[in-house]
Amino acid sequence: MEWADDIYAAFKDAGINQVAYVPDAGHKRLINACIADNDIQTVSLTTEEEGVAVSAGAWLGGDKCVLLMQSSGVGNCINMLSLTETCRFPFVTFVTMRGQWHEFNPWQMPMGTTTKLALETAGLLVDEVDDPNDVGPRAAAALHKAFVGAQSTALLLGQRLVPVKTFGK
Repeated sequence: MEWADDIYAAFKDAGINQVAYVPDAGHKRLINACIADNDIQTVSLTTEEEGVAVSAGAWLGGDKCVLLMQSSGVGNCINMLSLTETCRFPFVTFVTMRGQWHEFNPWQMPMGTTTKLALETAGLLVDEVDDPNDVGPRAAAALHKAFVGAQSTALLLGQRLVPVKTFGK
């Protein structure tokens, strides 16, 4: 999961100073790096759509925010994502995927298999990455599209990047 370090480095290079997240094993290393960084304010959320509002507020206050979530949380955000389109603020989310390679939980399949389409329908530019060597450059590109290009964007981190999960772990 060293790819998380590449995303963290991209955050630092892009001047990210707020990270909103719902606790997630796939993002654990990245979340912990952000929590340990005194220059990044972390916001633990109870539900993912709060992260869209936190991102909007951060931008209005002069900060750059990133939302970290799992693909199952994308479904919780659909209505709030209209805020990014209506208010035209830069938005970026990094989504650890479920419902893909080696999935064991049938509850993860519906949202996991429709995440990209849902985000594109909501107006986000979506990129996907499965190769750990590509995570850093794709993360930097997503941040650039959001904060330089003023676009709403998502980077989907394929399930092959995270450890295989089971109900027993």
